[in-house]
Amino acid sequence: MISVVFDPDARSEFLSVVQYYEDCQKGLGQRFRFIVESAIDKIVETPFRYRKIRAPFRRYLLQKFPYSIIYSIEPDHIRIIAVAHTKRKPEYWGNRV
Repeated sequence: MISVVFDPDARSEFLSVVQYYEDCQKGLGQRFRFIVESAIDKIVETPFRYRKIRAPFRRYLLQKFPYSIIYSIEPDHIRIIAVAHTKRKPEYWGNRV
C-alpha cells in the first residue's frame, strides 16, 4: 500500500478545520475527520481517478463539507498539499511545492 504524507501546512489546516467544526457542534469535527480519512483511503486506492486541476495536482471534493483535498502523486507516496475550502482563496496552496 502506498503511503500518504501531509504537507505540514495541510496538516495544520486540517486540524484547524476539525477544531472549528467541533466548536460549532459537538461531534461535527469528528465527522469531518472521518470523511477526510475516508477520502484519503479512496485516493490511495485509485489516485489517478480524480480530476487534475493543475499539473501535477489533483483534487478530491469532499461530500457534505465545502472542502477538497489537493494532492500530488509522487513516485513512492501521495502528498496531501491542502485541505482547502472550496469557496476561499483559490489555489492559495500553490506555493507549497
